Amino acid sequence: MDASYPRRWWALGALSLGLLTFGLDVTILNVALPTLAVDLRASTSQLQWFANAYTLVLAAGLLPAGLLGDRFGQKKLLLGALAVFGLASVGCAYAGSAELLIAARAALGIGGAFMVPLSMSALTVLFPAAERGRAIAVWSAAMAIGIPLGPVVGGWLLDNFWWGSVFLINVPLILLAMAALAWLLPDMPGAAGRRIDGPGILLSSAGLAAVTYGLVEAGERGWGAPAALVPALGGLAVLAGFGFWLRRAPEPLVDTALFRSRGFTWGTLLATVASFALMGAMFLLPQFFQAVGGTDALGTGLRLLPIVGGLLVGVQIADRLRPKLGAKLVVAAGFLIMAAGLVLGTATTVSDGYGFVAIWVSVTGLGLGFALPPAMDVAMGSLAAGRAGVGSGLLQAMRQVGGTFGVAILGTVLNAGYRAGVDVEGLPEPAADAVRDTAAAGVQVAEATGAPGLLASVRGAFVDGMSSTLWVCAAVAVLGAVLALAFLPRRPEDVAEAESEHDHVVR
Repeated sequence: MDASYPRRWWALGALSLGLLTFGLDVTILNVALPTLAVDLRASTSQLQWFANAYTLVLAAGLLPAGLLGDRFGQKKLLLGALAVFGLASVGCAYAGSAELLIAARAALGIGGAFMVPLSMSALTVLFPAAERGRAIAVWSAAMAIGIPLGPVVGGWLLDNFWWGSVFLINVPLILLAMAALAWLLPDMPGAAGRRIDGPGILLSSAGLAAVTYGLVEAGERGWGAPAALVPALGGLAVLAGFGFWLRRAPEPLVDTALFRSRGFTWGTLLATVASFALMGAMFLLPQFFQAVGGTDALGTGLRLLPIVGGLLVGVQIADRLRPKLGAKLVVAAGFLIMAAGLVLGTATTVSDGYGFVAIWVSVTGLGLGFALPPAMDVAMGSLAAGRAGVGSGLLQAMRQVGGTFGVAILGTVLNAGYRAGVDVEGLPEPAADAVRDTAAAGVQVAEATGAPGLLASVRGAFVDGMSSTLWVCAAVAVLGAVLALAFLPRRPEDVAEAESEHDHVVR
């Protein structure tokens, strides 16, 4: 693609419109779960599968989607993925039973699995290396802004319409994105002669889905539960088999030479570390606002917006600093800023107003804007044009697993701190079990029973658990800074090569 392609930024805007629906769908479902439990008579297990069906299919589909994009071209598959996402959204909205909604959510996962890696790999075709970092920053912001908007939009829709509207909101955005991309996105022919690695697809999909399921169950039931251990360990064994297969396949799904590239290896790993910290914060904060602050879903979404605001500011500042300082220093600085925000958050008390929380949340988002897009740009700069799809699929698969791993680990830390601190003395055993289960249940029991001091104990114990969890997040962020300084290249490989060629010509 000619670097002067005049409509590349407009095409990115159209991609961002489609990606906004992906971010919205991550959180908008949570708002509707209480209503779905009543209207669809859904059990607790079915409520979990409304989310898990989407998550598991998404994790399983990212690598095959990237490969198919390289083989058949990104444009036609992107348009197809958006169509699947839109149709599945309609299916979710009009599902008449819990089983149908689970099936429709799985179809949404198929659309999302294609949208994310193919839209990222399209950036390597649309944009020259010098502009790709800024394009990835816009791409990241488009997905991130949908996460806090989900509860805001979902809360308003549920107050004014029926529950299906939280899924139908995707449809006009998808239609606009499809029309714009059909016009703005150039044809991107694939590698017609490339073979499809069937065994690699099966092994990677099964392994990623099993590991993701095990991590989700670990967050719900604890790490020692057989329902968590068996799929997680089985998935790791299947992924080990996948790695064995890659070294022997004639045309493997993932070229193992990618991991000889410092840029791809460390850019991907650091993007995964950033996703770990981000998903941990997004896991904690809604519970804090609702259990301690007493906010509803709409208020929670609004209170999450500073993390996106900080990210957007961080992206702009980092984009100006990178040409002078290089990705290594900018990414390391981002992780340290994240760590500073998270450490500041450990000082949060039950009596603190929202202003203090907004400050440390904004600082955390600022650091994320410094760290995440440049790390992904360094990784993408190592990919040849014909491998951009599967490379971006691998990057997104690792981020997805990293985020799920973050929620599982940090949820364990949070629960341990909360259960150790909450006082259930004098409560009947069923009520005590409910209080120990979650802070949200603890608040409900306290309000229903009027037990003296219970509400204060629940909120205080949750804040103590949150503080411990934020310390873990901060330690992970500091580790990210150390790894960036030690291993991340200063420039993406394609940028460094272009600069070297330019210097050679000048001499």
